[in-house]
Amino acid sequence: MFAHGLAHSAPLVDADSLTTLDGPALIVRGDTQIALAPGWRAQAEPDGLIRLVRHAAPAHAAYDAAPAAADPVTLELFNRRFMGVAEAMGAALERTAQSVNIKERLDFSCALFDTDGGLVANAPHMPVHLGSMGASVRAVRDRHPVLRPGDAFALNNPYAGGTHLPDITVVMPVFMDQADPRPAFYVAARGHHADVGGVQPGSMPPFSRTIDQEGVLLDALPVMRDGVFLEAETRAALLAGPHPARSVARNLGDLKAQIAACQAGAAAVAGMITSYGPRTVAAYMGFVQDNAEAAVRRAVGALKDGRARVPLDGGGEIVVSIAVDAAAGEAVIDFAGTSAVLPSNFNAPTAVVHAAVLYVFRTLVEDDIPLNAGCLKPLRILVPEPSMLAPVPPAAVVAGNVETSQHIVDALYMALGILANSEGTMSNFTFGDEDRQYYETLCGGAGASARADGASAVHTHMTNSRLTDPEILERRFPVRVERFGIRRGSGGAGAHRGGDGLVRRIRFLEPMEAALLSTRRENPPRGIEGGSDALAGRQSLIDALGHAKAIPGCFSLTLAAGEAIEIETPGGGGYGVAGAAEE
Repeated sequence: MFAHGLAHSAPLVDADSLTTLDGPALIVRGDTQIALAPGWRAQAEPDGLIRLVRHAAPAHAAYDAAPAAADPVTLELFNRRFMGVAEAMGAALERTAQSVNIKERLDFSCALFDTDGGLVANAPHMPVHLGSMGASVRAVRDRHPVLRPGDAFALNNPYAGGTHLPDITVVMPVFMDQADPRPAFYVAARGHHADVGGVQPGSMPPFSRTIDQEGVLLDALPVMRDGVFLEAETRAALLAGPHPARSVARNLGDLKAQIAACQAGAAAVAGMITSYGPRTVAAYMGFVQDNAEAAVRRAVGALKDGRARVPLDGGGEIVVSIAVDAAAGEAVIDFAGTSAVLPSNFNAPTAVVHAAVLYVFRTLVEDDIPLNAGCLKPLRILVPEPSMLAPVPPAAVVAGNVETSQHIVDALYMALGILANSEGTMSNFTFGDEDRQYYETLCGGAGASARADGASAVHTHMTNSRLTDPEILERRFPVRVERFGIRRGSGGAGAHRGGDGLVRRIRFLEPMEAALLSTRRENPPRGIEGGSDALAGRQSLIDALGHAKAIPGCFSLTLAAGEAIEIETPGGGGYGVAGAAEE
């Protein structure tokens, strides 16, 4: 019998004579045959069934030598296996989380990383999370040179691998060889917590000017040692600083859920290592990244040089130039000319820039590959330091992750001439009080391309969450969803039309603080190649009698019972001149 990379002598056993038998063996009966692998034991049950139980890790050829090259079939299988690990982590996090934000809106991401902190595979969660989580893993490694089994760390430091403070990443190193002090791999789960403190409930203050106004900063905080959750230490960290977290019990519950997700991922990869050997698994972690690199090189070879400028509402501008070496399948993405560090909170950590670039170039690949660190190897990213894309403490950053990231993506697609601007904002709406906090991102119109119209009322690019069901939202919070529909005619015209945005109205049944953090209210999403711009977003305060008053795209208000907020999100830009013949 050939099993686990080795040839074994295996007896042929009649099922009727079986009592207990250790593999390898082939058990035969009239209607079937059972291959009993090494490390497994077969036990005959009184009811005639045969129970298979693993009792030992099998000898494996891969323990002796790693494969020199990837087998195409095995490569595809490992692509799926690695993605399956991240998907299993996400399922565990969704089941065990406590907050509406993570459990219902699915504002989280899970991923698997190699021993150097390189992204191997992810589930299809939040692009802005996934491309930046590798920096969080490396920050944990740098701050804790000595890692041990049973450790886990929480990080949201935007100057060291984080994005903005509500996004807390739990990183867990996993060891498979007691003689090797380095982790065999890492697993990580990032979730947007409903509140981590700051001057505004929901921790998305529209007008923050320094990082401490946005909440509690965790810099690779140990949250688990020797498999034991450090509840007292974690609670103390969440309650520290001038503006501590408001609902620490919920934070702790979600952090435990993130640890559970990491443990699920660690167990899944450990099972793969037991079956295939550590060297084979490690080798294929590298092979899947090499395959992604080759796929991106092929895609880059079809591109042309370009340049784009995208202004932000309230000041600031993103400038990007892309220089393509088609023969080598490489590109230089240079953000020279981008604005300096902003006094507002629209600064984006460099990890967010890398996430945006990774996302855009992964979308150019038509092969079905995991988004991973290999996608970035053919790309050289240049970011001026300091700048709004490389902020330094104590610069505020809460909008950089959700708003500036969208503008970076739009700038990259415009420079490449591929896609008109999408809504370009997540229209971040928060409300709450000291006891209850809620946060949601609103969808809008997608930009049109040379191939198709843009989709209407969808999350685009760096966001991928869903809205809480109205029944759950209205049961947990004193609000009513009065209107929710497509904003017809808000997409830009063109040979291909941009998608339409949406209209959402929420009425408050009790006094609450509410805030909106958004862009594309002054600078609408732009069309390209002669396509028209989309309509900009707008929002209104509606009193109990139905009188509406226009309010800015960034606001912070104390609402009385009976008042409502209506938000109209932007559409997507059009592509090409309307009525022109298609190529």
